[in-house]
Amino acid sequence: MKLWYDPAEILIGGTWRRTAEVLPVEDPSTGETVGEIARGSAEDIDAAVTAAQKALAGDWGRATAAERGRILARIGTLVTERAEDLARIEATDVGKPLKQARADALALARYMEFYGGAADKITGETIPYLDGYTVYTLREPHGVTGHIVPWNYPMQIIGRSVGAALAMGNACVLKPAEEASLTALAFARIAQEAGLPEGALNIVPGLGEEAGAALSAHPGIHHISFTGSVPVGMLIQQAAGRNVVPVTLELGGKSPQLVFADADLDKALPFLVNAGIQNAGQTCSASSRILVERSRYDEVLARMAERYAALRVGPAMADLDVGPVVSAAQKARVEGMLAHGSDVTVAAQGVVAADAPAGGHYVAPRLLTGLAPDHMLAQEEIFGPVQVVVPFDDEEQAAAIANGTEFGLVASVWSESGARQMRLAKRLRAGQVFLNNYGAGGGVELPFGGVGKSGHGREKGFEALYGFSVLKTVAAHHG
Repeated sequence: MKLWYDPAEILIGGTWRRTAEVLPVEDPSTGETVGEIARGSAEDIDAAVTAAQKALAGDWGRATAAERGRILARIGTLVTERAEDLARIEATDVGKPLKQARADALALARYMEFYGGAADKITGETIPYLDGYTVYTLREPHGVTGHIVPWNYPMQIIGRSVGAALAMGNACVLKPAEEASLTALAFARIAQEAGLPEGALNIVPGLGEEAGAALSAHPGIHHISFTGSVPVGMLIQQAAGRNVVPVTLELGGKSPQLVFADADLDKALPFLVNAGIQNAGQTCSASSRILVERSRYDEVLARMAERYAALRVGPAMADLDVGPVVSAAQKARVEGMLAHGSDVTVAAQGVVAADAPAGGHYVAPRLLTGLAPDHMLAQEEIFGPVQVVVPFDDEEQAAAIANGTEFGLVASVWSESGARQMRLAKRLRAGQVFLNNYGAGGGVELPFGGVGKSGHGREKGFEALYGFSVLKTVAAHHG
């Protein structure tokens, strides 16, 4: 894989440099090592925080909201111009089909455009108060924000967290996942080219237990954004809590789609399947549970099974329906969880292409049936191309099953009844509820986040800007 930059460098205070140690970069489609990235240390994190503090005291801290917005807009333009290169890097690094990586690159550009345009639109308010007072509020940046980004959607999650933080005037320290850092490093180069001042964005790849842990616990960090697993999210929150630092956590889900007897199945079916197998199921908001009213259960299962049987799995550059999972460890995790399903039925299964490299981390998509709502496979996040189909008898039971996990990220309702849609939109325990759709095309503008073990705080849209700012109240007594 040919890159226009050195991926084995870190960026601190506008300067790229190598570290003493490096980590291998693996192509999940082949299992081969195709490069290396830096193995950042706690000392590197400390230097990055210091550089961010200096940026806040310098040009970046003095920039107006309009100036910040123009820089982000320029980043968005450059990302669009290099979208194909970024997509190919992401496909190689993560393993997702090329068409999905292209969509991610354009989403990154859209985040920069959106937050560039929103930077000077965040205002305070005046508050009616006692006679002789004028009271108003200001929204100010936290200061230095830490961003720990996962491997499944590096570009999109950089866009929605770093983009929002920069728009509000924070200075960022970014720790990308060791499994997929390449597009994060490319993004930092593009941001520099667009004129982002030195130290406004610093990037230190490395291991979670080293660079990630140092970032989470650093006393110079004022806000942390993390997307990843529940156990790691808990560790990050505990570390940040020692410094009384707010944390935005997006920790995954077991998101249901509820299909009622009056649903339009022709419209629903593509969403029912695609929302589960996109990025090989390695999506926090993946729809891994399909709940179907019993009178149409057999029909839905049969039609989904037909689609599953047609799914083809192969290398990212082959651009098939599903690519490999990110690593051998992730493949072992998915297959290990499926081994607990000896008491369930595989209704249908996709096919790994015959010419797929033997060393690639391929998992055939599976559609499971014959399991109770409290079965482990219907409760725990598998993070692979696996969906379970569960019947229900009425609306009450559907809501109970949908809400019957520890997660609460996304849910969807398929029904032609507007009254039912409204009732369930209120009853479902989720940060996002979609009615007769799923995902709404990505929704850069739509607030996103969960409840329960799906985390807390909101990303995307204007809500992310509020999260990356502190509200200050000013009360002037003038008599």
